Amino acid sequence: MRVSYLAYTFSLAMMYLSIVLFLPVIVALIYGEMSSILPFLYVSIGTLLGGFCLRKFVKGVNEIKSINDIKKSEALFTVTFCWIIAGVLGAIPYVLHGFNPINAFFESTAGITATGGTILTNYNYPHALMFWRSFSQWLGGMGIIVLFIAVLPQFAIAGRQLFFAEAPFPEEDKFTPRIKSTASSLWKLYFGLTVLEIILLCIAGEDVFVAICNSFSSVSGGGFSPNSNSLLGATNPILWIVCFFMFCAGASYSLQYKAITRFNPLVLFKNEEFRTYLFIALILATLLSVSLFANSHYDILKSITHSFFQVSSVMSTTCLSSDNFASWDYTSKALLFVGILAGSCASSAGGGVKIMRWILLFKLMKSEFVKILHPKAVYNVKVNNYTVSKDILFQILMFVSFYILIMVVTGFVVSILEGNTVIGITGSISTIGNIGPTLCNLTGPLGSYDSLCDLSKLILSANMYIGRLELIPFLVLFQKEIWNFKA
Repeated sequence: MRVSYLAYTFSLAMMYLSIVLFLPVIVALIYGEMSSILPFLYVSIGTLLGGFCLRKFVKGVNEIKSINDIKKSEALFTVTFCWIIAGVLGAIPYVLHGFNPINAFFESTAGITATGGTILTNYNYPHALMFWRSFSQWLGGMGIIVLFIAVLPQFAIAGRQLFFAEAPFPEEDKFTPRIKSTASSLWKLYFGLTVLEIILLCIAGEDVFVAICNSFSSVSGGGFSPNSNSLLGATNPILWIVCFFMFCAGASYSLQYKAITRFNPLVLFKNEEFRTYLFIALILATLLSVSLFANSHYDILKSITHSFFQVSSVMSTTCLSSDNFASWDYTSKALLFVGILAGSCASSAGGGVKIMRWILLFKLMKSEFVKILHPKAVYNVKVNNYTVSKDILFQILMFVSFYILIMVVTGFVVSILEGNTVIGITGSISTIGNIGPTLCNLTGPLGSYDSLCDLSKLILSANMYIGRLELIPFLVLFQKEIWNFKA
């Protein structure tokens, strides 16, 4: 790999990160929190200087005018380390506000990967820090690399490789001619939905700052709330507004863009993945409503509200909470677990295995059963009238296998470190799926990862990156040839 190209892309990433790291300074000025100005100002200026240093001291960087000829290995390397750099730089303001480095890195990683698992036990922090906490997950929701594609013309062609790492679908969704236009269009939709939710929440009576933070959380599939109790105690209108936008976060943004620009909502229902996503959500929410009504003795309206809210929350991997679902009965938690396993759609802000992969796996199993009965039969696996090649099916099979393997191994290690199997397994599932809170009380919606040992936090932080990067860039780093650097 060419060091000059890597330094060039990292310098661009750092310089634009310096801009977003400066935004909390404005929040600090608005709320008169003078003590929060310097931490963000220091890290913003330091990040900017770091970007300039890469350009000045790495040979050949200034000669690069664009990266249209970036190699795939370089693109994947850039994807991975831009996320890690963002997580490290985003942790510095936490350290300067008194967090220990491990906790700061965990919280920053949970934000930038839109996971939402927290180490906070005390929410009495300045508005600027809480804003950064929510804003970082908003950036991570659609992918910080996609943001750079949208604003940096240099990524117009090479961005196609980078975008593929963030939205792995059997075939790239070219709903606009160029990837720069694609990313820009997605961000317009993403920004528009965020603004719309903020307005609706304010109309529903929520505080402006809380409305902004909760909108960042729900549209991004992140889950951080500025309140220690998340959305417990919120009014029904607020819960239903957030529920709708969480559901949108778990659906394909490219598909939503098509439906909006064509003024045709039926576009959504012509898509097999969206139909499956909607069907699973409706079935789980209905069954959960019955379970809460029968087992938790909620009234009908409360049962319906909490069930639809929490199903949308776990399937979009947002995990904002309207109730302490870790204390629900086992039937209710089992239904939520099914939603966690199902996950969100491809090209969405959510995490998890993704609905599309489950669809293809089930169709692959069906084709194998048919072959057992009819060995000479030709059975093509299709989705949305698209014939999926055997290579893609094999890749998906390998993806799910590696996903489960990493989940099991990290869950096993954390279980040993913590001396608690439930914490280890649920923590591993929640972090690699970018869900955040677990179904157990200690690390549940009203809990925290703070009591875990530092090594467990680092392992679960790695899980967040692996889940967010969809494994492929992570696995590529284990290839020897990718570490062959040249000028």
